[in-house]
Amino acid sequence: MFVFIEVDILGSRRQPPSSYIATVVVLAAGQGKRMRSELPKVLHEVCGKPMLLHVLGAADEIAAARMVVVLGHGHAQVEPLLPPECLVALQEQQLGTGHAVLSAAGQILPGPLLVLAGDTPLITGELLRGFVDHHRRSGAVATVLTMDLPDPTGYGRVVRNGSGDLVKIVEHRDTTSAEREISEVNSGMYVLPAPLALDILTEVGSDNDQGEIYLTDVIAGLRRRGERVAACKTEDASLVLGVNSREELALAEETMAKCRRAQEPAGEQTHSGS
Repeated sequence: MFVFIEVDILGSRRQPPSSYIATVVVLAAGQGKRMRSELPKVLHEVCGKPMLLHVLGAADEIAAARMVVVLGHGHAQVEPLLPPECLVALQEQQLGTGHAVLSAAGQILPGPLLVLAGDTPLITGELLRGFVDHHRRSGAVATVLTMDLPDPTGYGRVVRNGSGDLVKIVEHRDTTSAEREISEVNSGMYVLPAPLALDILTEVGSDNDQGEIYLTDVIAGLRRRGERVAACKTEDASLVLGVNSREELALAEETMAKCRRAQEPAGEQTHSGS
């Protein structure tokens, strides 16, 4: 059981966070072998800036009480580039997304916990604000950010009930023929309850075929407890897709550049094309 007692350097109990999201945890520990580079994956640049910093910029618009970045591979290269207000947690072995969040357990405040991926450079503050607002209005204990994909192969399928709440997330390898036809999939981003989510991850452990702990284990654990879990589907799946290869990095660069050009005043667009 995780117990949170925050005490400042003067010895007085810290006041509860004023913002709705108590902690944002950004998962950025992966090596990214498909990038074919010694550079940590999250440091690969999109439009001149490491993709992790794009994610942190969007997350900053949430104004959470605390921001924690989970680092692993190449952390000594990543850490100096982080904004000074970010706390760092180290995941020395990459044993799943749930294990990554557990690595940050000592820095997670009680209250709503927003978990993001550090390799999604197209994520926006507007999308995250909408996601958090959807969670707040739903009254559910947790919310999963989802998306529709024309080809959902390899992604966990989102199964809803008649009320629209999430019943379960089924990994592709475990889907039935009917579930395989579902186009709504898990983005890997969540609003979770702390410390309950950490308690569930601790109970799950890593005694499974993969020897890893995943955040989908939290969703399953909440459902077993009879808790409501909501699903919030983004209209633009490209904003939450992760970058795992050179090809996907080039696509993210092209998409971001096109978006920026579209946002330029008409006069600037004309000038840049002359």
